[in-house]
Amino acid sequence: MLEKPVLFLLPGLMCDEVVWEHQQQTLAPYAEVIIPVFRGFDSLVTMAEYVLTMAPQRFSVVGHSMGGRIAWELMELAGNRIDRFAVMDTGVHPVSREEPEKRQVLLDKANAEGLKAVAETWIPGMVHPDRQSDTQLIGEITAMILRNSVEDFLGQMQALLERKDQTKYLPHISQEVLLIAGEADSHSPPEQHKLMAGELKKSRLEIVSDAGHMVTMEKPEEVSTILLNWFIQNENAID
Repeated sequence: MLEKPVLFLLPGLMCDEVVWEHQQQTLAPYAEVIIPVFRGFDSLVTMAEYVLTMAPQRFSVVGHSMGGRIAWELMELAGNRIDRFAVMDTGVHPVSREEPEKRQVLLDKANAEGLKAVAETWIPGMVHPDRQSDTQLIGEITAMILRNSVEDFLGQMQALLERKDQTKYLPHISQEVLLIAGEADSHSPPEQHKLMAGELKKSRLEIVSDAGHMVTMEKPEEVSTILLNWFIQNENAID
């Protein structure tokens, strides 16, 4: 019996396996799905190197948010080993002049009031406006954040604030890149993904309606369908 191809699903800032729960279940019959958790790290490159310690010679990767940033680092480190490549609700731009101050507000809140206060401040801007009163969704995201420590949060924020400009990677990627964005993602908007698509040799952009930044949890069925179709279609091409 042939072994299943390996697929890494990379979570974003303060996220873990739960952010990919529906997608993991959908893709499990077709791939060995591995979801690394990046607690205790403070560098995107180190996170990517950690993924490579678990990776076979050939693998595929999907990254969400910070996980997308890690995916770009993987492409630089081991692009010749990657079969299928997708990112969602992410970017490649360097740190802006205003970003450190904005992130420092959350860092100060974490140190002074703890992660529950961070969750209450951060989550409303991460989901579609119509979902901000969805107690189940908000509760699931809050619980995921609280499974981290303040130190985990500080480390991941440091990693994001020390990132380099990843725009330079894009023209050198030979694989077709699947880009996915929530229609109402104000943090990593669709327009940002269109700009990335313009720099890539081959790309496909999918916009998920009625979703914000936490698209895998806000619209799990839609995202799972997009990823399943992408994975199966590319499997035939690779074989």
